[in-house]
Amino acid sequence: MDVEIITIGNELLIGQVIDTNSAWMGQQLNDAGFDVVRITSIQDTRQAIINAIHEAMLRVDIVLLTGGLGPTKDDITKETLAEIFNSKLVFNQQAYDTMTTLLKGRVKGINKQNESQAYVPECCEVITNPVGTAPVMWFDEKGKVIVSMPGVPVEMKTAMSNEIIPRLKKRYNTGHIIHKTIQVFNIPEAVLAEQLEEWEDRIPDYISLAYLPSPGKIRLRLTAKMGNKAQAQADISSLVKDLYALVGDNIFGEEDFPVQQLLGEVLKDRNQTLATAESCTGGNIGHLLTSIPGSSAYFRGGVIAYDNAIKESVLHVRTESLEENGAVSQEVVEQMAEGVRQLMKTDYAIATSGIAGPDGGTDEKPVGTVWIAIAGDFGVHSQCFNFGKIRTRNIQRSSEAGLIMLLQELNKEKKKS
Repeated sequence: MDVEIITIGNELLIGQVIDTNSAWMGQQLNDAGFDVVRITSIQDTRQAIINAIHEAMLRVDIVLLTGGLGPTKDDITKETLAEIFNSKLVFNQQAYDTMTTLLKGRVKGINKQNESQAYVPECCEVITNPVGTAPVMWFDEKGKVIVSMPGVPVEMKTAMSNEIIPRLKKRYNTGHIIHKTIQVFNIPEAVLAEQLEEWEDRIPDYISLAYLPSPGKIRLRLTAKMGNKAQAQADISSLVKDLYALVGDNIFGEEDFPVQQLLGEVLKDRNQTLATAESCTGGNIGHLLTSIPGSSAYFRGGVIAYDNAIKESVLHVRTESLEENGAVSQEVVEQMAEGVRQLMKTDYAIATSGIAGPDGGTDEKPVGTVWIAIAGDFGVHSQCFNFGKIRTRNIQRSSEAGLIMLLQELNKEKKKS
């Protein structure tokens, strides 16, 4: 069943507010078996709302709107919906009671603006909003469902989770939509596509493949739309098995999660710890690791050894290594990894040293040259990369590459055991 999402608000169009609602709604609807076929952001104007709803109703049977339901004059969604459906605004006691209960103790009294929230189009069904003052409105119009929700994320999410999706699932037979995401590291998109050409030709018609590239990695998303869930899962599992035979060494994850989360789960399961020694990444690896709740269970800390003096005095990198090979070298980065592992007394360590740019490069070591090392009971492994000339991208790619290198090593160990 196809769904269209319309988000209302000038703030979305000028970049003042990022539309996170649509991404969350799309994921939840897809998990429930609905196809989101279009997402549209529009101005908070009468004509824009009228046009968007009329056009959406020609395309799909379900239209979900967020935004434009506040108590101020610039929020006109309710009035416009009443006009679209040839209705009038009427006082709704249920909406008023919910609002007064929510505002009790927070305001001195219900003013005219608050009271206006209790007026809704007469033709709609009001769905209680337990976390906000704006009611959720459900319209049935010529076999179509149109639902208007507040734009405040917590209010929208509460309505979607508790009311909208359960009602839609009860009304429509959605079937099954199954996704499987495989994350591939360090293969250019065109090269990967060439390697997988014959494999792609064997994919059944009801399963689609999408390449989702980002710097240094590609997510391969297999999507199955089929009534027989067990058969779809079996076919996808077979495809993934064949994929490992083709590019297994470059696969680092089978879930659509960031690498820092995937690595953290492995470390937590193994009850093992990690430390970092960062030069060109300037603490970004530590930042990525600590962005995951619960990372204190496995991440001990890190050293930002930006200056060579810190590499020597804190991480015990040998002076002669720096003088003979330079800071951006295999010898130095391996000593950094070993040094921070001993310093923090951890099971594993990741170290980076490179030339992030935009200047500082040479013919021998151009901007974007980065050495990365990982250390553990397996010894020390290192690799040299060249990530290009964009500083911010170099930092991000170096950080993720270090995390991926360690995750791949731990995955290899798991297969051996």
